[in-house]
Amino acid sequence: MICPKCGAEVPEGSRYCYKCGSPLEFASEDFLIVTTPTIPGYRIRKVIGVVTGLVPRTRGFLGKFIAGIQSFMGGEISAFTYELEKARAEAIERLKSKAKSMGANAIVGLDLETSDLGLQAGVVVVSATGTAVIVEPEGSA
Repeated sequence: MICPKCGAEVPEGSRYCYKCGSPLEFASEDFLIVTTPTIPGYRIRKVIGVVTGLVPRTRGFLGKFIAGIQSFMGGEISAFTYELEKARAEAIERLKSKAKSMGANAIVGLDLETSDLGLQAGVVVVSATGTAVIVEPEGSA
């Protein structure tokens, strides 16, 4: 399998690219997630409510050590890039799971935020928030 973002060859069945951290699962069309308030070609039949997926993440000692070396050299700190990409994908997956459990088939208004907890522990929280809705294709009764 080839990562669609960086082109690295990834073992079959992997959920994330080992090189860039991108999720390798592709969005299915049976559940739509968009950042916009509406979905072109669909009508919102029912608004269910706000849903949130949170993922706190930190690097272990080895990861922090590698990141320290990379920051000394300058440029991208790939040790953190991988973790942030993974946390983003997990936050969206948690958001989707909560919305499905509420009976939604889509999320509109997706907002992704990242913040530092400020505990001097290097803990970063990735938050995915949106509105769970039930949509149907326009033109259906």
